[in-house]
Amino acid sequence: MTLTIRPRRDDDLTALGRALVEQQSASGYPHREPLPMPAEEFIARPGSLAAWTAEVDGQPVGHIAVLPVSADGREPELARLWSAGHGLPAERLGEVGVYFTASHVRGTGVGSALLRTALADLADRGLAPCLDVVPTGAAVEVYRRAGWIEVGSTRPSWLSAVAPDVIAMILPTDRGDAGTPRPHGGTRAPR
Repeated sequence: MTLTIRPRRDDDLTALGRALVEQQSASGYPHREPLPMPAEEFIARPGSLAAWTAEVDGQPVGHIAVLPVSADGREPELARLWSAGHGLPAERLGEVGVYFTASHVRGTGVGSALLRTALADLADRGLAPCLDVVPTGAAVEVYRRAGWIEVGSTRPSWLSAVAPDVIAMILPTDRGDAGTPRPHGGTRAPR
C-alpha cells in the first residue's frame, strides 16, 4: 500500500464524496443522514485554512481540513468552550474537521497520517487544536486515548433534535519558549 497525504484538489471531491457516504453508516459521521447538501459541498468548506486528501495507490480514500475559529463565527458556543479550555482567544485556535477515511482503509494508519498532517499545520500556524464530535460512535473514546480532553458540550445549529449534545474537545498544547502552541500527547486518530 502506497499512502500519500497531499493538499486536496477539486478533482478529488467526487471520489472523496463517495468515500464519505460509504463510511457514514459504520462511523456515524457525518451525523446527518442523508446530508442536506451534496457530499462534495460538505467536504469543500468555504474558508478552510487548509485541506488534505489521503491517497492509497493513487485513489482518494480520506480527508481532513483545518478551519478557523471565530468568537462570532458560525458556532460561538463551541468557540467559547474551546477558548476557555485552551485559555486562548478564539483567533489562536484551529478546528480539525471534515475528517474521515473510507471503510476499507480503517486500521491501516491513513487516519493517523491525516491527523498528524493537520496537527503539524496547526502548530506551524501557531493555532491550538480543537474539534467537536457527536458521541454516537467510538470516536470520543479514541480521541480521549489520543490525549484530547473534553471541555464541554453544546447543541450547534446543525444538530438534529434527536441527537445527543456535541462534545467540544481540545488537544492540550505545550507553548514552548516562543508561546507557539505545540500539540503534545498521542496523535492516533479515529478513522
